[in-house]
Amino acid sequence: MELVYFTLVSVALYFLADWILLWIEAKLGRRFEQRAVVFMFLLLAMAMTSFWIIRLIAD
Repeated sequence: MELVYFTLVSVALYFLADWILLWIEAKLGRRFEQRAVVFMFLLLAMAMTSFWIIRLIAD
């Protein structure tokens, strides 16, 4: 069941990271030069946090 949780959360985090990146760029009024790096940092930070929380809840 953990695999299902990780998969669903991963998909949701992907779209959330994209939305956050677009929101930040809209607030700044420009696109980031290294957009992929910023996106991956956002996704990694959110994934590590949420997967840690899932592990705490599932165990």
